[in-house]
Order: sequence, then structure tokens, then C-alpha cells
Amino acid sequence: MYSAAAAAAASPPRRDFISVTLSPEEAVGAGGYNNSKAWRRRSCWRKWKQLSRLQRSVILFLFAFLAVCGVISYTSVGEPWKSLTNKSLDDQRTEPGIPGLKLANPAVLPAPQKADANLGDYPELSPTLPKPPHVRRGPSNLQIKPPRRDVRLKTRHGTSRVVEELVQADKEEKTEKSVISWRGAVIEPDQSTEPPSSKIKEPEKPSSVEDVDQKEPVPINERQMAVIEAFRHAWKGYKDFAWGHDELKPLSKSYSEWFGLGLTLIDALDTMWILGLKEEFEEARKWVANDLVFDKNVDVNLFESTIRILGGLLSTYHLSGDSLFLEKAKEIGNRLMPAFKTPSKIPYSDVNIGRGTAHPPRWTSDSTVAEVTSIQLEFRELSRLTGDEKFQKAVDEVMKHVHTLSGKNDGLVPMFINTNSGQFTHLGVYTLGARADSYYEYLLKQWIQGGKKENELLEDYMRAIEGVKKHLLKRSQPKKLTFVGELAHGHFSAKMDHLVCFLPGTLALGAHNGLTADHMKLAEALIETCYQMYAQVETGLSPEIVHFNLHVQKGHKDVEIKPADRHNLLRPETVESLFYMYRFTGDKKYQDWGWEILQNFNKYTRVPTGGYTSINNVQNPSNPEPRDKMESFFLGETLKYMFLLFSDDIDLINLDKYVFNTEAHPLPIWAPA
Repeated sequence: MYSAAAAAAASPPRRDFISVTLSPEEAVGAGGYNNSKAWRRRSCWRKWKQLSRLQRSVILFLFAFLAVCGVISYTSVGEPWKSLTNKSLDDQRTEPGIPGLKLANPAVLPAPQKADANLGDYPELSPTLPKPPHVRRGPSNLQIKPPRRDVRLKTRHGTSRVVEELVQADKEEKTEKSVISWRGAVIEPDQSTEPPSSKIKEPEKPSSVEDVDQKEPVPINERQMAVIEAFRHAWKGYKDFAWGHDELKPLSKSYSEWFGLGLTLIDALDTMWILGLKEEFEEARKWVANDLVFDKNVDVNLFESTIRILGGLLSTYHLSGDSLFLEKAKEIGNRLMPAFKTPSKIPYSDVNIGRGTAHPPRWTSDSTVAEVTSIQLEFRELSRLTGDEKFQKAVDEVMKHVHTLSGKNDGLVPMFINTNSGQFTHLGVYTLGARADSYYEYLLKQWIQGGKKENELLEDYMRAIEGVKKHLLKRSQPKKLTFVGELAHGHFSAKMDHLVCFLPGTLALGAHNGLTADHMKLAEALIETCYQMYAQVETGLSPEIVHFNLHVQKGHKDVEIKPADRHNLLRPETVESLFYMYRFTGDKKYQDWGWEILQNFNKYTRVPTGGYTSINNVQNPSNPEPRDKMESFFLGETLKYMFLLFSDDIDLINLDKYVFNTEAHPLPIWAPA
């Protein structure tokens, strides 16, 4: 055993592996492994090439499938996460000063500051809780045929509540309505705008009268009969001497042309329907059907043809249910569209409806702000009826653009806007008279028409009224009449156009629709001023423009009239506001004031052979100097508002169902979608 062991120990040890050592240079030179990126890429590529074509196709398919699944998963998970994040942020937004009141769409308006020292003299304009509107019930005197079932409107009362009634957070968390808070009033839109369909549709047959709740007619009173008699007298002159032409010249028993489209006849269509003049209406309808031709080489003013012709045709369609008027409205609407083909989308003032071309006035590239922002009610309604979005899109772009412009003064806008640049021009001049007036009117009325959902319109309107209070509101001497003047480069002028007398009615309409009660207070003060513009004048008729005395002067009235301003054009604005004030308050004095005005129209402007005429001198009762012209708006607006003012029937053009355009043509408030 020992010898064997010794022998084993003496023999060399056995190795089970072989060790090979190469220098780095030799390894690289031989193409061996060196852990470099290039070597790894070559190695992977060799492995890939060794795979069969089927194996490679399967692997590529799996990679593509996983990529698609990843994209789908990201989309489905990302949206809920985004919504959750937004909801968390929204939950943190509450109405300032109202704990627990969450806003679905927080107000963008800053808390308005009180107007400057000018309002120190107006304690009655301080914000107060709105009074409930005066509601007078009476059976309908006019059965109005709605054009379609889906535009029949529900009467709406109390569309807003004061802030104190909205504090309960649990109720607010359940609503998604957009809320705007302004000077203690909370506006709750409870109607949604019915968007036009993307494709044109044929209008449905208007619902029959039997579909509307039948009520016993309210008898026409003596004052309304006087309005009917005045209309028939005016219509006699037009029919005898100006049939089918734009305007009557009653003294010379002839006519004048503006567009050659029968302006007076179209403007008066819905007035005849409301007054119940069936024979006159049917005669006028025949002319529209057989003789109203738009395919003619004539330039028309976009604004005037929209509010008078397009507005008149749409209104008559809604009241009568006759599709003839809608077809004519579509035709004129299409022919006016070239006006919007401008670099800025601010429309040109004039359109050739035969050639399909448009242009600005010959002397400037500007349009007036009132003209481009007071065509929206009509074009929006045309889109709703036809389903063609282009009409509403064109006018909505104008409002959105003006909303963003600089150059405003606390919501007040300049009078001109350039169609090339889209910017305001002639900055620093602010008025609620000519060239700017209906901009403010249409801010409110578009908001009402669309179901109180378009908050930018309401914001601009509320800011503008605060701007009026701050910069344009003064009191005259000696009677301390509240009036709206003008501002030119920081200088205040005590000049007020009769056109501004639309404002009391607009303010009252806003208050009726839930805006602050101080708007109604201001409306009451301003309508008193507008009445005094008649009462303090020798003929009892207002001049076109007045200047108010700011200081007490012996032997002077509040109202001063310059020779160039003492004409009267049979304008409707004061009567329009009297109608709104009576409809919302029930105060009989507004009817009495309107009756005085009608009597003075009959005394100083009536032409024995037919028609009424504008006059040159309201200060000379013995010779008011007739101008030999009856404006179309005398039949389209003035007498229509007179008739409605004297009616006690709240359903005769119910203001919860209709909104008037600036030519007194009622268009329906859009029903909920």
C-alpha cells in the first residue's frame, strides 16, 4: 500500500481543462469577441439571418401587435385620468363670497366697480333685488302659427334667482348649467341653443292653429283701433302712389327708390298680420310671390336689407306659416353672403345682389360697428330654419372677433371698424347713438335668442352698461333728467340722439330676463327723459337730436334744439321703449304717453290724400315744414309698437317667446334642443 501511494504521489497531477491565452491584438485581429457595440450588432444580425423567414415574420407581427395594444391602452386610460384631473380642479372653483356655490362655468367678469362720481347723484340706481315682473294675463288676440313643432316655445318666468337662493351647494353640485354672477344677480341659462344641422333640410309644414292653445280673443280697444286707422291711411297713400316701390312721397304723390325691392311693403307685412288686416296682407303677399325679384344689378346696404327685408320675411313666415316667405328669405340671405368675403371676415357695407360682389363705401374701407354687429339675429335664425350653417357661422365670427378687440372703453366701442385689418378705427369716440346703437341691443338679444347660453355676449353687454353709467350718464337742469351723452377723446358732450331711446326698452328687457334690478331703475329714468324730448317741444314731437342743459339757466328748459337737428323722421325708438315698459310694469302712464305721441303724429305729419310725412321743424306748430317722405319703418316699427303698447294681451307677441330685431320684426326664442 505504501509503495503504491508513493508512486501516485510521485506522478505529475492531472489537468481537466485547457487554458488558452491570447494577446488583445491577436484577438481583435482574428475577429474575436471584444464586447464592443459594433461586434454585438454584427452578432445579433447573424443570429437574425439564421432564423427562417416564417420565424422572422412571426416575431415582427408580435411586435406590431404589442405596439397597437399599447396605443389603445394609453388612449382609454388617459381620458378618464384627464377628466379626473379637470374635475379636481373644477371642484376648487367656487363663486367668490359664496362658500359652497360651485360654478359649472366660472364667471370671467371681474367684480364691477361702482361708477365714478357721476353715479353719486343716482342713489336710485344702486343694486337692489329684482322685483318680480308685472304679469298681466289675458286671452290671446292673435293666433300665431309656429312654423314647426320643434320651435314652439314654452313660457319662461323667473329665469334667474338672486344669489341668496343659490347658496345650497348640494343642488349646485348636481347641475351643469353655466352661471354668471354680476352685481348680485345670478343668471341661470336653462335653455340650450339648438344648433343648425350640418346639412340643408326642407322646412316642415307649419303646425296648424289647432296645435296652439286656443284662447278667447281679447277685444281690440279704442286706441288700438286708432292705430289700425292710422295704418290704413298710410297704406292707402303707399298703395295709390308708390305700390311696389321702396318709400312713399305723400305730398308729391310719388315714390323714392333706395334698393328697388319694395321696402315699405316688406317692412309692413308682419304689422298687417298683427293688426289683423287680412285683405291688405293678402294683396301684399301676391306682390311678394309675383313681383319681388332679387336677381337685379343693384347695390344694397347689408345692414338695412338684413333688418328690413330678411328680418321682415322671416318674421312673416313665423307668424303666418307661409313657406313663400321662407323661400324668399333664403334667396336674399344667399345673395347677401358675398359681403363676408373680406380679409378680416368683417363684412363690407354694400352688396350687389345680382352680380354677387361686395365692396365698402366709395370713400372708405371702414364699416360701422352697429351695421356689422346688428345682422346676427336674422342670419342665425336663417341657419336654424334651413339647416345651413354658413349664415350663422359668418355672423358669429364677427361677434367673436369684436369681443377680442382692443380700443374699447369699459365695454363701450368706437363707431367704425376696418374691413381689411379688422381693427377699430377713429378711436376715442363713444356714443349710443348712430353707428353704434344696435351693437349693444344685439348683445342682449342674441343672448336671449340663443337660450342664454352664450356668455361672451352677456359679458360684453353687462360691461357696456357699466361703461354707460361711468362715462355717459348725466343729469340735466332744471328737471334733473337722466340722459346718455357722448364722449369724444375724453370730452363729454350733452348730445343725445333720439336713436338712444331704444335703451330704456333694452334695459327693461334685460331686467325681465334676470339681470340686475338697477337696470330697470335706469330704464324708468331714461324713458322719462325720452318722453320729455317730446313733451318739451312745441309740436309734442321729438327732434332727431337734442342737447341737454347741465347748468340752471333762467328761461331755459332741459332740452335745447339746434336748427340742424330739429327734424322728425317718424322714428319708433321712444314708442318701442314705452311698449317694453308697459309690458313689464303695467303702468298706464306709458300708454298715455304713447297716445299723446300718436295724436301729435296725426296732427302734424298726416297727409290728407294718404300717408304720413317726416317734418323739418318740430318747433313750429304752424308750419312744421313737411319733407315729403314716409320712411318704411313708420309702418314696420312705429305703428306696430303703438298697437302692441295699447294692448293688454301679454300673449300678443309674448316676450318670453319672441325677440324683436332692430326693425321690430319678431323672431322666436330658440326652444331647448
